[in-house]
Amino acid sequence: MAAHRKARQRSMGGHTARTAATLALAGAATATGFDGTGHAEPQLTPAQVKAKVDQLYQDAEAATEKYDGAKEKADTEQRRLNALRDETARKQQKLNTARDALGSFAAAQYREGGFAPTWQLVLSGDPDRYLDDAAFAERAGDRQAAAVSGVREQLREIEQLRGAARIELQSLRSRRAELQRQKRTITGKLDEARRLLARLSPQQRSEVAGDGSALGRASRSASDARDSLEQAGTAAAPNARAEAAVAYAYAKLGSPYVWGAAGPNAFDCSGLVQAAYRSAGISLPRTTYAQIDAGRRVSRSELQPGDLVFFYSGISHVGIYVGNGQIIHAPNPSAPVRLAPVDLMPFAGATRVA
Repeated sequence: MAAHRKARQRSMGGHTARTAATLALAGAATATGFDGTGHAEPQLTPAQVKAKVDQLYQDAEAATEKYDGAKEKADTEQRRLNALRDETARKQQKLNTARDALGSFAAAQYREGGFAPTWQLVLSGDPDRYLDDAAFAERAGDRQAAAVSGVREQLREIEQLRGAARIELQSLRSRRAELQRQKRTITGKLDEARRLLARLSPQQRSEVAGDGSALGRASRSASDARDSLEQAGTAAAPNARAEAAVAYAYAKLGSPYVWGAAGPNAFDCSGLVQAAYRSAGISLPRTTYAQIDAGRRVSRSELQPGDLVFFYSGISHVGIYVGNGQIIHAPNPSAPVRLAPVDLMPFAGATRVA
């Protein structure tokens, strides 16, 4: 047994030992990232994290607008489905009443039994009276035939309503599946952004969020913004409705960003715009890509307080212009409703809705 153990020890000193050493070095190279795989993710600078987080927020916001649009359509489809069901129930009740009336008539005929009309005439003690009764019965028969026809028509209408309801329900289910897909996309992007931000120190996170950056310096506090509003006034707005929308936006400075929210205490970007103009008595669509077509297009040089300003090539972000080169918008989950320069993001268009 001792000789056997020594033989195994000697074998490690030759080719096998060299092989083992090579494998060990390869493993070390893999662990340290020499081959580009299997190594820890490289440490990103705060600037790189900011760039990645900004892109993730932009992607999430684009998905949020799709979510908002799908939810708006789903809500409309649900209302239509409810209306179809209500109308079907009303027609079903009317049909039941008509069927009961026909059933009573049929039961009466069965109880009377009787002879064929010719024999009834022959055996009648008062032929003239019989003929009068026969004419009445014929007219009654016509009315019953019309009633039967009416019941058949009601059955057709109910079946049509049920068919429409089935189609609406199928569309609603498809829309809800789309909502779930968009929700997964949004939460995935936001979770990744949170994971990246968690690597940074509190001061670095503050800078990435904009509190200490150029955006933070350009984005004034709510009290400063209200002072500015009092100094400049909302008289610069073209009309009372635009003025009311701007005032609403100022009043919501500092409110949190929540995707899919449209107030009164939290907003996403298009939700803030919709809520602001709802307060001014104007109904706007829910999404950025619908809001941009809700009014008259204006150029950047024509901007007036109350105009809607859209950003990025996909029309995925919107703010309310408040004058002096500033907008109020709901940026992303790391920043509340705030003032920002109109040239902070790529300009995509502007619309005047009031």
